[in-house]
This record gives sequence, structure tokens and C-alpha cells, in this order.
Amino acid sequence: MRAVRVHTYDGPGALKVDEVEEPKAGAGEVLIDVKAAGVNFPDVLLTRGKYQFKPQPPFSPGGEAAGIVKAVGAGVTQLAVGDRVATNVIHGAFAERIVVPEMATVKLPDAVSFEVGAATLLTYLTDMHALVDRAALKAGETLLVLGAAGGVGIAAIQIGKMLGARVVAAASSAEKLAFCKENGADEVIDYSKEDLKERAKAFAPNVIFDPVGGPFAEPALRAIAWEGRYLVVGFAAGDIPKIPLNLTLLKGCQIVGVFWGQFAMREPEKNRAHATRVLDAVAKGTLAPRVWKTLPFDRAGEALELMEQRKVLGKIVLTP
Repeated sequence: MRAVRVHTYDGPGALKVDEVEEPKAGAGEVLIDVKAAGVNFPDVLLTRGKYQFKPQPPFSPGGEAAGIVKAVGAGVTQLAVGDRVATNVIHGAFAERIVVPEMATVKLPDAVSFEVGAATLLTYLTDMHALVDRAALKAGETLLVLGAAGGVGIAAIQIGKMLGARVVAAASSAEKLAFCKENGADEVIDYSKEDLKERAKAFAPNVIFDPVGGPFAEPALRAIAWEGRYLVVGFAAGDIPKIPLNLTLLKGCQIVGVFWGQFAMREPEKNRAHATRVLDAVAKGTLAPRVWKTLPFDRAGEALELMEQRKVLGKIVLTP
């Protein structure tokens, strides 16, 4: 079978498509015939050896996929051969077939395509954990989303609206902000031209969703409402900000870490319940993952380069 693999930590351009041995499902696992795999910013970091964990090459990136169950291992009770499914993995989804734990896999509603299924779980489950479990976002509160035009940002806008919040989207261009408005944002901030702190302060955000870090973190935190919750989701800007802790005292606010991967491993049943809720909402049209481009495995390097260059609106999906 074919798999996209990292051989050296030289970035997306060094990815290769290799012939590798097909894996076999062990106890509690399922073998999935992959029809589509979602591309996310951690995949870029993995190709450069800069993610929270650093697999030894050669390995396949990719944290989410959708496909059809081809085989099941001993003890699998909730899935069967032929089921349409979506799944999350730590890495390895950029392959024609993958083996994953049954607990990390959910049935894909018939109304949801493989491409959309592959573009959903990692971003929407990260955001469900962030906004529901960590921030306890309430109807009527204001949510500020940084990096709002990316996959995780668009998911945050949509989930924020589903939960009844007013959503303010911050991004770096008029095109990106128009995309945010199309996806439900009530207000927008162009932080390439506007003062983020002053503009955000006017909205008094109760919750700030930050997958960007870098130079935007402190100005956003200075704009947070009294007893607000600042969600640390990631560092797409590359730099980990150093925050003056006196701001938490002055604002009576919380800085809350969001490590969805650990949550999914520690509380798999709760994570699976989030997945079912998200996919049901997608099937009904309440949530609408945006697939910007679908590219073949042979163009995986191009897909990750677009992600690294901040040119993606929503999600890119790879197909075998």
C-alpha cells in the first residue's frame, strides 16, 4: 500500500509517497481503508520536528481520516466490516490503510461524505473540548477567536454560535474575514490593520480562543472581560508568548490550557460522545466543516506548504 512519509525533518517539501507493508488489526483495533485524510497545522510541525512529540523517521503525518472498516480485531464490538467511519490518530493517517483503536473511531452518518468526515474530528473535537469542557462557554457570552479563518478557527466560530455565543473573529485579511462572516461570525477584526487590543476591548470577550500565540496573545488578553477565560490552544505563529501574570490578577481571569490529545486519551468515552454530537450536527447542517481543497497523496507536500504559508481557508483534505 501507499503512504505519505517523513524521512527527514526538512519540512513539507521533503515528503515522499512510499510503498509500505499493510498493517494488521490487533485486539480492540480496526483496519480502515482510508478514503480521505484531513490536513492540520500539527502535520506541518511534524515534518519539521517541532511538534509536542517527535516521531523518528520514517513515519506518516496525519491526525484524522475517514473510510470503510476493512477488518476488525478480537474484542471489537461496536464496529463491523463495511462500516463507514471517521477516526483520529496521533499521526499516521496519510496512508491507504491504517489501524486504530475502536475507541478512537466513530460511525460516519450516511449524510456526511468521506471528505467532510476527514475534515471534522480533529478541529471540531479540539474546539468542543476547549469551549465546552475548559471554558464552559454560555449562551449570551462573547467569544473572540484568533486565527479565525483556519480549520480550527472556523470550527470555533460555528461551535460558538451553536452554543449561543456572540462570536468575534480576528484574522489577517479582508478575504479571510469575509470567510469568517460566511461561517457565522457576528463581528470581525483585521489585526493586520487594526489595533487588536483596542478593537477587542470594545466587545469585552468573556472567552478568547487562541490557536496562534506569538504577538497576538498579550494584546488579546488585555482586552478580556472581567473573569474571562483565555484558552491556550496552540502556537501557529511559531513563538510561545511570555504573558505578564499581573494581567490575570487585574482581570480576575483564567488562562486555561487546552490539550485535546491528552483529554482524548484520558477520557475516551467523553471524547467519543463529543464526536457523536459533532457528526450528528454535521449531518443535520448545524455544523458545516469547510473543505477548501481536495488533493491526492502525491501533492501532500503542496497541501502542507499551503498550510504553512497561511493560505488555507478552512481545511485541505488528501485522498489516496
